[in-house]
Amino acid sequence: MTQPITEPSFRESVDMHFERAVKRLELSPGLAQKIRVCNSTYTVRFGVRLRGHIHTFTGYRAVHSEHAEPVKGGIRYATGVHQDEVEALAALMTYKCALVEVPFGGSKGGLRIDPREWSEEELERITRRFAAELIKRDLINPSQNVPAPDMGTGEREMAWIADQYRRIHTTDIDAQACVTGKPLNAGGIRGRTEATGRGVQYSLQEFFRHPADLEIAHLEGTLMGQRVVVQGLGNVGYHAAKFLQTEDGCKIIGLAEYNGGLFDESGIDVDAARNYFIENGSFEGYEKGLFIQNSPSLLEAECDILIPAALEGVINLSNADRIRAPLIVEAANGPVTAGADERLRERGTVILPDMYVNAGGVTVSYFEWVKNLSHIRFGRMQRRGEETRHRLLIEEIERATGVQMSDTFKQFYIEGSDELALVRSGLDDTMRVTYQAMREKWHEKRDTDQTIDLRTSAYMIAVERIAASYRSLGL
Repeated sequence: MTQPITEPSFRESVDMHFERAVKRLELSPGLAQKIRVCNSTYTVRFGVRLRGHIHTFTGYRAVHSEHAEPVKGGIRYATGVHQDEVEALAALMTYKCALVEVPFGGSKGGLRIDPREWSEEELERITRRFAAELIKRDLINPSQNVPAPDMGTGEREMAWIADQYRRIHTTDIDAQACVTGKPLNAGGIRGRTEATGRGVQYSLQEFFRHPADLEIAHLEGTLMGQRVVVQGLGNVGYHAAKFLQTEDGCKIIGLAEYNGGLFDESGIDVDAARNYFIENGSFEGYEKGLFIQNSPSLLEAECDILIPAALEGVINLSNADRIRAPLIVEAANGPVTAGADERLRERGTVILPDMYVNAGGVTVSYFEWVKNLSHIRFGRMQRRGEETRHRLLIEEIERATGVQMSDTFKQFYIEGSDELALVRSGLDDTMRVTYQAMREKWHEKRDTDQTIDLRTSAYMIAVERIAASYRSLGL
């Protein structure tokens, strides 16, 4: 009789990765346990009168670690939201923030709802009621707990939450900082919408700067021409695919969505395919590629880089042995289960872990939070001063040499840094520095421990930093 495949849950997977790292650290069992467990989880059940009836909704807000405050983490709207998932995501946020040196603890929220079943007006009433329940318990507060968008939510929901906070805390001058991922006209920041996808791009760019790492992954050259399959064409997957195609010359050969995928060995026009999907609700009928009804099979396509950018657990024990990509880039949270991770690691597959790859969102959220607290947009005071100095320098060089520089160069060099340029620069620096720390730990330990990988290195760095924070607090 064949034994059923037993798969660890998402929360168990996070804990298993944590334990692998802790075994390699000199950490007391008590401190390790303090870091691992979720500090608190609040469950709320509230009613809203809609369509002539009172509907009861269930929501969660988990706070994993307050070694740094405020704590940070998105709010997702999905029918499958449950306490274990929210607590696992909160733990990932703790480790992610520590890894990329963003001074937040970890938190996460969720509302058990299908947003597609409700009108915009109804969603606003539900969101405001949920927000009020969290606000009055300081689970939304610019100095204590700062949510952001996640699956099923976006700028619109964040604007509603921020306004609800203002209505309750009318004298809080920093009210805009109670939530990030807001629209620009409500205190948002340029570059936030693209941030996670841009972070995926920057993480790959940094990986390809290190020939020794490429050799381990059995890859070579640059990003130009690398064959890429992206699973999930939402905000993260779309921006990652678009940037890699248009700016790095990658060949996007596969796009997978929940109701079918698209495959074309010669390359897919990401924008054209996405526009078709938005208009038709499916890739079926798209003429410039082969429609794949069984979209999960695209994860098993022969490619150089596989980017799962949707749900957790899509690469698991049932399909791990058929994954052919030598490099997996985890744009989603927990797309590879702990069991699959072990099998892929044994085969030599290199995985850029989620807590690093998708940290672009929380990094730019940090920039937005700082902007809201400072009450001034980045670049406002220095941009024109930079332009003036650069123009004077160019004019003096041209006068002294008698050589006219090209208009293209002058336009690029003279232009001062606006908010978007500064955000991208800060994000790029974060992704570079973080990867360099991870690979240093990875290569340092590989000499004596061939089972170590980038994920374990990332967890080790994060846990060490959190432990240092707790020790400084007297624990």
